[in-house]
Amino acid sequence: MEHLSEKELHALVSLLDDSDMEVKSHVREKLASIGHEVIPFLEKKWEESFNPDIQKEIEELVHDLQFSQLKQRLTDWKKSEEKDLLTGLWIINTYQYPDLEYEKLNADMHQIYFEVWTSFKNDLMPYEQIRIINSVLFTQLRFSANTKNFHSPGNSMLSNVLETRKGNPISLCAIYLLVAQKLGLPVYGVNLPNLFVLTYQSKDVSFYINAFNKGLVFSKKDIHNYLEHLKIEPRDEFFEPCTHKDILVRTLRNLIVAFEKIGESEKVTEVKELLEILQN
Repeated sequence: MEHLSEKELHALVSLLDDSDMEVKSHVREKLASIGHEVIPFLEKKWEESFNPDIQKEIEELVHDLQFSQLKQRLTDWKKSEEKDLLTGLWIINTYQYPDLEYEKLNADMHQIYFEVWTSFKNDLMPYEQIRIINSVLFTQLRFSANTKNFHSPGNSMLSNVLETRKGNPISLCAIYLLVAQKLGLPVYGVNLPNLFVLTYQSKDVSFYINAFNKGLVFSKKDIHNYLEHLKIEPRDEFFEPCTHKDILVRTLRNLIVAFEKIGESEKVTEVKELLEILQN
């Protein structure tokens, strides 16, 4: 990171509306080279400025810096050994909400886990355990499928889903999965075509859970019927647990569709960049 005095920073920002494109481009490069540490200074300058051209330049610059930080975090997450699901979902969440702190998301998730944990008993049969989780999440806390705005980008943002209590199949499954795994249950994600579900898999018991339909429990035969209905050949991955990386990939794919539907082509391009990081 380059170290510039506050005076030099002020001087650079004031050149952001220079009519000479070369000057402007040089200023942007210089500010970008400092890295994301310069963001608070830029935000302060944006508030103080009454020049809409400078404000627009600052907005674009801040977005570029935040996006580059997001890409770095996602790259680090992919390389990490544990690939923690909540951390990954938080990183994606910062695309729409750059100021969201991981601690905030973690605290909100812990509160939900706590609500389930207070009603939970470890000595129950698996189906009973799932019934309790369903009761707390879908009856008490009123989480439900966002069928009205199914393609809204907010459905892929965990903070948004925790706030509105409405989500798409993968975000509702992610919340369910984070709670179940914290309770020590063998619950995993399953990548079905057009639908994301969960599976409970221990050496004695195996069944599936549809968090988009209030935690409905179903069987392997139901998946076969579902695939037959869609005229899709059964593949192992439609029955077996997927990885946390798969969950992030699917979340980003959903986001791409969401932004395409509302005509946000720049965001589509950026989210495709994020997807590429995970898939390469």
